[in-house]
Amino acid sequence: MYLLCADESGAVADPSQPYFVLAGVAVFERATHWIQRDLDQIAARFNPDVPQSVELHGSPMRGGRDMWRSYPFAHRLEAIKDALRLGVDGAGRPACTLFAVVIRKSALSGVDPVEFAFEKLSSQFDLFLRRRYLKNKDKQRGLIIFDKASTEPRIQSLAREFKGGPLGTRNYADVPMFLDSRASRMIQLADLVSFATYRKFSAGDSELFDLVQPYFDAEGGVAHGLFVMDGPPHATVAVTGSIAQAGGPVMFPG
Repeated sequence: MYLLCADESGAVADPSQPYFVLAGVAVFERATHWIQRDLDQIAARFNPDVPQSVELHGSPMRGGRDMWRSYPFAHRLEAIKDALRLGVDGAGRPACTLFAVVIRKSALSGVDPVEFAFEKLSSQFDLFLRRRYLKNKDKQRGLIIFDKASTEPRIQSLAREFKGGPLGTRNYADVPMFLDSRASRMIQLADLVSFATYRKFSAGDSELFDLVQPYFDAEGGVAHGLFVMDGPPHATVAVTGSIAQAGGPVMFPG
């Protein structure tokens, strides 16, 4: 079974935050142990005795909030980068597959961005599972796991409606579930990917995003796993560098 651990960045109700990002990290179930091991090693830099007590969350780490205020910015930033590198593609195991839905909130007038992103992310993961079966006869089910402390209560209500909703559960083992991010390095990794993606679009800062961009689900030069709505919903997709600027999957050059 494949797990898709997901988290969001950007508050829908905050007008100072123009984007909403919902991102996920997909991994075969047996790989989670090795990801936790790799991320625990990074957390141990800040608490060698009890590394499990250190939560790796992008915004407080970069901003120096809470426990992170006592550490230099360079150390905090390097920890985020190492967590992304090792968490997404650690040695001795297959790399994770990434997904993200990036929405400029003003581009979805009259549409709930959380619901839109939830349905898009769910369909991205479903497509990934279907392609694995069609190409490799690898019949795997999927399970989406969210942070139970999500700041967007709409995500929890959508999860409850999921089974009987329009998406159905064709390739899913069950309805989405929720875990405490304090106990899950996978949810923390999803937070870091979401934060890196949010920084790319909200602040034009690609330093973190560049580390994870190659791992978004892609086939034939199209990054099915990275959907960007940065203009009118039905605008023609234009490509700047490798990032789609209207509404659609990203086109990777070559």
